[in-house]
Amino acid sequence: MDLTSKSLAGAGTACAGFAVLGLIAYANLQPLSASPSMPILGGRQACEAYSGLPADWQRNPRSGMVRIEGGGFTLGTRLGYEEEQPELPAQTQTFWIDQTEVTVAQFASFAEATGYVSEAEREGGAVVFHQPSQQELQQRPYAWWVYQSGASWRHPSGPGSTPLGNRPVTLVTFNDALAYAKWLGRDLPTEREWEYAAKAHRQDGELEHEPRNAQNQPLANFWQGSFPQQNLAEDGYSGLAPVGCFAANPWQLFDMIGNAWEQTKDPYTPSHAVLANTADTAANRAMVVKGGSHLCGRDFCVRYRPSAREAHEANLPISHIGFRTVMRETAETVAAFEVW
Repeated sequence: MDLTSKSLAGAGTACAGFAVLGLIAYANLQPLSASPSMPILGGRQACEAYSGLPADWQRNPRSGMVRIEGGGFTLGTRLGYEEEQPELPAQTQTFWIDQTEVTVAQFASFAEATGYVSEAEREGGAVVFHQPSQQELQQRPYAWWVYQSGASWRHPSGPGSTPLGNRPVTLVTFNDALAYAKWLGRDLPTEREWEYAAKAHRQDGELEHEPRNAQNQPLANFWQGSFPQQNLAEDGYSGLAPVGCFAANPWQLFDMIGNAWEQTKDPYTPSHAVLANTADTAANRAMVVKGGSHLCGRDFCVRYRPSAREAHEANLPISHIGFRTVMRETAETVAAFEVW
């Protein structure tokens, strides 16, 4: 992979090429549906104080995870972009999913334990966001993306920069994320698993609106203002926020909307009606990412919604895409972990 030769238009596929265009069911949450002593998050003070490592980290195999009882739901929406259509009935089996996006602290413990070197570290750089001048916007498309030598999850803005442990880890590729998941005996979620968990048994039209409450306050970390030059930061953050700064969804999951896009294990298709080419093993194959990021606003991207989906090159490390992991519940995993 030669990042320097990549088109930054291609680099920005997730949230980079598009301008503006009821009753909550709790029954699926079972008793003991969360791993013991999960972090208490959901507010700015708590998230800022969080270390980035859940309780029993590397001792409990489901540390920091929430159990999601399998069931049926509607995949996609008729109220979004063409690639989010058609609405389809879908099913998932029971699985556990990270309560938050994987943090820098969690990924650092993986790298320390295994000696893993990420693709951006091996390549020598990655793609990062910056707020462009008017002149830059006139000179090239997607001027908010730049290739930064030395950028990686360890140095998110390039040499000399250091990430905080409670931020979502970004600048990691599909292979990086999968290696981390396998280290924990986990996997990346499918698009269906991710969307099922994000919707938490909702399908109402409010899910497709900008995430604000009745007082017009942001309920997630997304872009407020005119992208990419005016960031009002009404949500309190001008970039990535620590995980868990905003209220969880009804299934106790934080940041399923905004903050960082999240990788899935599914190849991208132009709509739900098109079958994925699972035989494609190209390093730069397009994969589905979900949830939007802090760069999605009402005049750009507009993908701060559970049904939203985008394509992203599997081998491209970029500063607004992270991931979370899943562990599917089977008879074997239940038997292995019943001590917990």
